[in-house]
Amino acid sequence: MSEAQSSSLSRRQFVGRAAAAGVAVTVAGSVDALYTAQPALGTSGPKIGYGPLIEDPNGMLDLPRGFSYKILSREGTVRPDGLPIPSRFDGMGVFPDRDGGSRLVRNHECSPTSKIKVVAPAERTYDPAAAGGTSTLVVDRQNGAQKEFVSLGGTAINCSGGPTPWRTWLTCEETELKAGQSGYTKDHGFIFEVDPYDDRRNVDPHPLTAMGRFQHEAVAIDPRTGIVYETEDAFVAPLGGFYRFLPNRTRGGWGSLRAGGELQAMHIPGLPDLSVVQEAGAEFHDVQWVTVPDPLAKTESVRAQDYAKPITGGYKLEGCWWGDLDRCVYFVSSFARTELGPKVDHDGQVWRLDPRKRTLRLEVIFTRPKPGSDDPEFDAPDNITMSPYGGLMMCEDGLGEQHILGTTEDGEVFKFARNRVNNGTPEEPEYGELSGVGFSADGRTMFFNVYTPGITYAITGPWRRRR
Repeated sequence: MSEAQSSSLSRRQFVGRAAAAGVAVTVAGSVDALYTAQPALGTSGPKIGYGPLIEDPNGMLDLPRGFSYKILSREGTVRPDGLPIPSRFDGMGVFPDRDGGSRLVRNHECSPTSKIKVVAPAERTYDPAAAGGTSTLVVDRQNGAQKEFVSLGGTAINCSGGPTPWRTWLTCEETELKAGQSGYTKDHGFIFEVDPYDDRRNVDPHPLTAMGRFQHEAVAIDPRTGIVYETEDAFVAPLGGFYRFLPNRTRGGWGSLRAGGELQAMHIPGLPDLSVVQEAGAEFHDVQWVTVPDPLAKTESVRAQDYAKPITGGYKLEGCWWGDLDRCVYFVSSFARTELGPKVDHDGQVWRLDPRKRTLRLEVIFTRPKPGSDDPEFDAPDNITMSPYGGLMMCEDGLGEQHILGTTEDGEVFKFARNRVNNGTPEEPEYGELSGVGFSADGRTMFFNVYTPGITYAITGPWRRRR
């Protein structure tokens, strides 16, 4: 064990015990920072998880004893307006409703070739030739689905995003295609703002162009400064960047991001590729930011432009969230494979950026017991959220069986849910990725999606149970 790892390990070692958990992955790093990132959260996860998964007789979703699921929405179901619910359920924001229920804003990562495209009223459509967008679901306190409708249409490949401090959803387009490509009539690769409460605000959608045009994945906002941090899920060379947007209107509020600002990319001296960092606890000082020359990427992708200093890149930069207590931003590199461009392999990294200290620290790294093995027991994390009861909840996006995974107070990785509808591979059309995990405001319900065939679940049960 390196000195860097030894100094960062905590809670009797944050190491996933693959044998006990049945998960072929080792997790190393500082869990304290993750547990305390949100002041309202518990200080640890459950003792040893919630127990073995019980086989669902309906063949939908396996859960631990005492937990149950409710299906809120299914792809292809015909809504009251006569249109089918679109395909490809991806990132999702969870917002409190006035009656104690929840409002969910769900992305649809649809392209023009998707099975069921997003169809929105003309006044809520950006590009009529595009097939992506968002749906809004209203759920009561008992998780009864009250209504569902398309809140944004005419966007492309809506992957993830993030909530704002003023309770709106920023949905991100994971594409760089321009007008004239794939039949599109407008440029794509932007962020759009969606209001979960007042659909009148979603009329005449405008891309937040100053925030950049690239393969957006997720965003997180510092509520004190208004600075927006953005990840880029680039899977072809060059590596994707990590960005910050300095808004002209720092107080926020609906429409404030339309007022523009400055987009900057992260530069760490001597570190062009995040994948080379393999020791949890490794910390880099003097984080710098360089202005993006052309945020609209008129002639060159944002990540490939000529910067004053070389930007620091990572492969598949995905989840991103803000820690209220430590005032740091966390982001995920889902995995890295050298044949795809990165310098070194890994199965997932969680990074913490401290804006005040200008430091970047590798908090968690996922590695296989046999480096480079193709064991599909657990593939790298994608969407991640903090449980109100402590620990991480992670969506799996890989080969074979797909799970929601959690971490115990000792850092063990455990299986919380298993998708039984399908467990496909990238070569098969039915791909069972899990996504969009989040909790209701009262902590009673966890929501998440199956990517395809699209399903939105609500999970309830004995969250406080200690085994």
